[in-house]
This record gives sequence, C-alpha cells and structure tokens, in this order.
Amino acid sequence: MGSKLEEMSLSQLGELFPIIISDHEPIWKKRYQTEVIALNNIIGQENIIRINHYGSTSIPGLKAKPTIDILLEIDNNTDLEQLIASIKSIGYHYSHQPSNPPPHMMFMKGYTEHGFEGQAYHLHVRYFGDWDELYFREYLLQYPEVAKEYENLKLKLMEQHRNDREAYTRGKTDFIKEATKKAREEIGNRYAIPLS
Repeated sequence: MGSKLEEMSLSQLGELFPIIISDHEPIWKKRYQTEVIALNNIIGQENIIRINHYGSTSIPGLKAKPTIDILLEIDNNTDLEQLIASIKSIGYHYSHQPSNPPPHMMFMKGYTEHGFEGQAYHLHVRYFGDWDELYFREYLLQYPEVAKEYENLKLKLMEQHRNDREAYTRGKTDFIKEATKKAREEIGNRYAIPLS
C-alpha cells in the first residue's frame, strides 16, 4: 500500500479498515467483469492462464465484506517485474506475501491512509494450480444452506473481531477447510486443468 499504510501496525490497520459485512450487491459481479477487462488489457492475455472471482462477493445473495477477491493465475514464464509495474499502473498497491503460494504476490485497490475509498479489490496472483478457494466457491454456490451457515459465522466473527482481520480470518478456517474437503470429494479435480 502507500508508504504511510506500510508503516502502520496491524492494530492501526485494523482500526482504519474494520471488518464490515454488508448485504450482497449485484453490482459486484459487473465490477469484477470490468476489472478483468482492465487486467487483460494491461497484463496481456498471453500471461494469464485463468482468472476467477471468488470469495463471498462471488456468491449471489450472500452477505460479504465488500471486497472483490480475484484469483489471477499466471504463466510460469511471466516477467514478474513487468507484471508488478503493469498492475500498479491501474491503481493497485503491491504487497509481497512470503507466506502465500508462489510468486508470493497480492495487490490491493481501494485502500488509502484515510480508510476505504471506492470499490476495494484484492488481487491474488499465483502460478497455475488446483486452488482450494475455487472449490469452496463452488460448494457455496451448490449448497445455499451451507452458504447461509457461513454467513452467520462471519457475522458472529465480525462482532467479536471487528478490528482484528487476522482473528476474523482464523475463525473461518475450520469451516472453509471442511466445506472445501467435501467439495473436492464431490466434484473431483475440476480446477486441476486449465481452461482451453
């Protein structure tokens, strides 16, 4: 993020960017689609293996943090320095994420030193793989009652951890793992093969 944001502690960032869960907005899908066009234009289709909208904003009717999560899977030969420069040129802040899968990249848009501004996006960049997030999304789409359980859990966690994103995220982990496991058992390795 901007230099002032990068100097803030986790607790300061938690105060500036509290957990907010809102009613589902149909506009999120259109904003995702618009962002994909911008990313395709700036990165080049030849570098993109697959791109997906995931997370709660991708599930119609599900209450969500109003942040659009995008999983961008790139070719192993992509020039990473050029990729970073290109994505930053359309308003994203780059964050090196050593604990994330290679190439350890995340980009954020909609964050300022004064709080959220406009639509927030999290762009997760990875090399092509068989990622759990896509299976979890499919499971919530297939089972609305499970999506509702997830929504209730998130609302409870928001009340408990409004200014602690790490605790909020940890509180969802077991639910997500269990649903993802069931999804993989049901739909096999659907995402292990790139779209042709």
